[in-house]
Amino acid sequence: MAKTPAQRIKKHGSRAAVPQHHLPPVVNPTTARTPQKAQSNGNLLLIAGVVASLFLFWYLHLLTLDQLRQLSGGLAMPDSLIGGFDPAYIGTLQAAMDADARGQLNYLHKTAGTLFPLIFGFTWLLLIGTNVARKALRWALWAFPLLFVVVRLWANVAIDGMLAAETPDAGQVALASGLTVAGWVLLVLSLLAGAAAVILGTRKPKAAS
Repeated sequence: MAKTPAQRIKKHGSRAAVPQHHLPPVVNPTTARTPQKAQSNGNLLLIAGVVASLFLFWYLHLLTLDQLRQLSGGLAMPDSLIGGFDPAYIGTLQAAMDADARGQLNYLHKTAGTLFPLIFGFTWLLLIGTNVARKALRWALWAFPLLFVVVRLWANVAIDGMLAAETPDAGQVALASGLTVAGWVLLVLSLLAGAAAVILGTRKPKAAS
């Protein structure tokens, strides 16, 4: 039976041979991440976000909202009216849509209508943040996608509340219409802000050289 180091020291004193114990080597001794690898990961995340945003925009505005025309006698949903709408149009739309049709629009607002602005907003914040170094300019460009998310989600709630009313309320219609128009304008401004950020990002290596 092998003796422990303490037993060997007790028996042989300073002449005892005590085996040396070594800690196992670290599997990955370095945690450093190169800038190239970080940039590659960021690019992959951006690409995924852009693809998801494009898909959700197509699914929401070009597919599902258009299909809901079948439940409204061919009338466009308020979300698709870039120029806004008035109480007369909403009154006609309410008369054409039954409770099931309004329920489907409400469900769409809670799913794709919520996912699209959130994913688009996050993607554009990342796009601008990785390409614009100046803090003040970065925040100025960030304002457009941030406002788009807030306005678009608010518009969903306003449209559902407007259509749920028994008769069109002028105040509700004006609010929902204004938010819808503002959402489209902010979407375009967000796209322009993203394009400006990309242009600024491509100029950085030239300025450094």
